Amino acid sequence: SDVTFFTIVMSLYVMTYYIRAVPAVPTTPKGRRTWQQLLEAARAVFARDGYVNARMADIAEEAGLSMGALYRYFENKESVFEHLVTDIHEELFTSSRSSDHHFSTEPFAALREANLGYLRHYFEHRDVMRTLVEAAAVDPRFREIWWKMRTRHSDRFTEAVRDHFGLTTLDGIDTSLAADAMTCMVEQVAYVWFGHEAIHTRKVDLEEAAEVTTRAWFRLFFAPKDWDDAAVLNPAAP
Repeated sequence: SDVTFFTIVMSLYVMTYYIRAVPAVPTTPKGRRTWQQLLEAARAVFARDGYVNARMADIAEEAGLSMGALYRYFENKESVFEHLVTDIHEELFTSSRSSDHHFSTEPFAALREANLGYLRHYFEHRDVMRTLVEAAAVDPRFREIWWKMRTRHSDRFTEAVRDHFGLTTLDGIDTSLAADAMTCMVEQVAYVWFGHEAIHTRKVDLEEAAEVTTRAWFRLFFAPKDWDDAAVLNPAAP
């Protein structure tokens, strides 16, 4: 009958919604293992195929699990990728802090430590970060994540240089704009040199990348007109 048919259709709809709406936070050891297995598989698929071409079926196949098992934890590929990138976002921010050097007394050393921490973490997760750039170009959700990620770094430095050095402008240029430019530099260096290292014509060492970006950043904010690399980089040298 029509009633029976309607009941079946609605039951299937509710079941499908329920499966896809289950919170993607496993609580059992088996659930956590499956969750991790799916995320690792997703990472491999996104790295291989990119964000646009990645499919849920490919993630399930890579993990060696059924589509049902995948949908039990993730509603769609957007949900999978969001979980991949969220933790990395926070870790990037934390890793780009200086803990061994105080910014107010050792600005160059503190900047270098922070840049090296960021670049190291980016390098470790370069496949996800490369995919994030692609995702941000086509999906507003990831555009917002990317924007918040970079803005937090820029804002943190702008506040630090104001609080420790009283700087709000550089020869008439707002320090927030200058900090944003330097953030763009480090971000693009990481993307080009490490996110696309397979096609880069020269392998760049992390230490070298940190040194180059820090010199540029330090010179913009702190270097006097008679800047001397040797005097700043080797203050103990005769």
